[in-house]
Amino acid sequence: MNRRRAVASAALLALLLPLPLAGAGTAAADSPSAAARLRTTVELPRPTGRFAVGREDLHLVDRSRTDPWAGSGPRELMVTMRYPARRDTGGPARYLTDEEARLLLVDRGLEQVIPVETLTGTAGASRTHARPLAGRYPLVVLSPGFTVHRATLTALAEDLASRGYVVASVDHAYESVGTAFPGGRVLKCLACEKTESGTPMRTVSDTRGRDVSFLLDRLTGRHPAWRHAGLIDQSRIAMAGHSIGGASAVAAMAVDPRIRAGVNMDGGLHTPVPDTGLGGRPFMLLGEQKSAPGDITSWDEGWPKLDGWKRWVTFADSGHFTFTDFPAIAQQLGLPDQDAPLPGARSVELTRRYVSAFFDQHLKGIPRPLLDGPSPDAPEVRFHTP
Repeated sequence: MNRRRAVASAALLALLLPLPLAGAGTAAADSPSAAARLRTTVELPRPTGRFAVGREDLHLVDRSRTDPWAGSGPRELMVTMRYPARRDTGGPARYLTDEEARLLLVDRGLEQVIPVETLTGTAGASRTHARPLAGRYPLVVLSPGFTVHRATLTALAEDLASRGYVVASVDHAYESVGTAFPGGRVLKCLACEKTESGTPMRTVSDTRGRDVSFLLDRLTGRHPAWRHAGLIDQSRIAMAGHSIGGASAVAAMAVDPRIRAGVNMDGGLHTPVPDTGLGGRPFMLLGEQKSAPGDITSWDEGWPKLDGWKRWVTFADSGHFTFTDFPAIAQQLGLPDQDAPLPGARSVELTRRYVSAFFDQHLKGIPRPLLDGPSPDAPEVRFHTP
C-alpha cells in the first residue's frame, strides 16, 4: 500500500484487478487461446476449517441517519452473513450478480476481455440458507476496500466461518462501483464523486465506523435482524477490513467498546488511532511489501498509540489487493500481477493463516505462536518493530 492508492477511488480502481489485465485486452481479443483461457470458470481456495459454511444476505436500514453521499434517505447496508453450517444443506451462491459484475468490468474497460459469467460464476464454499450448526461463535465484521464489493473478501470470510466464526461482510451504500440492493436497485459510487471533489477520506472511514456500530445493534440487540443471531457470542466481537475498510476498523473501535480486536489489511489510517489509544485492545497492521515502517506516515504515527497487544506484519512480493480474492482469480485466468508476484493461492493462504491466528488468540484464547515472529514455513512474512 502507499498513499496514492488510498487517497481516492481512481487510485484503487487502477488496482481493482491485477494490473496486467489492463494490457490484456488487445491480446485476449485477438488470440482465441487467450480468450478461451479468460472464459475458464474459477474457484476460490477451499476453506481450511472443519465446518461447512452457510450464507444469508441481509438488508439493513438505519433510519436515524441520512446517507452522507446521497444527501437524502436513510443509511443502508447490504450484509452477507456466513456461519458454521450443517453439511449437505442449502444451495449454491453466486459471487456477484450479473449487473454488479458488469459494472466492475466496464469500470475497468474489461467488458470485452472477461465475460460477466466468469465473475458471477466464481465458485466458493458458501451455501445459501444452509442449516446452522448449533453453538455460540465469535463474530467478525469484514469491511471491503473503497469502490469494491464485499464479495472481494469471500475467501477470508469463508475460511473464518469454517473455523468456527460468524462473519458479517458489509457493503456500505454508495461506496462501490455497483452493489445490488432490494427493489432492483444497484447503488453506484456517489462517494467516489464526493471524495474526488474534496471530501476527505476520513469521512468514509468515520461513516463506516458508525455503520458497524449500527450493524452490531441490529445483530445483537433485543430484536435482532438476523434469524440466526443466537449463534453470535456477544462478548466476542472483532473487525477486520481491507484498505479503507482497515481504517474503518480503527474508526469503529474508537467509538464502540464491543469490538474487542481489529485488523487493518493495508489501509491508510484516514481515521487516526486516538491519542488515548484503543483501551488496550489488540490490533494488527497487515500490509503489502511497501507497507514497512517509514513507508506509511499514518502507520508510523499510529503505531505508538496502539496501547494493547500489537503486530506490524508485511508479506514480501505482495500488493495492495493481495489480501482479497483478486490474486487467486487472476492466477487461474493466467493473468498474474508482475508487480506483486506472490502467487494468488499463496496470497489467500497467508492472509487466512495470519488473520485467523489473530482472532483465535484474541477471541478464542488459543495461543498462536505464529504471531510471535518469523516462521520457517512462511519466509514471505516480515515482522516489524518500529
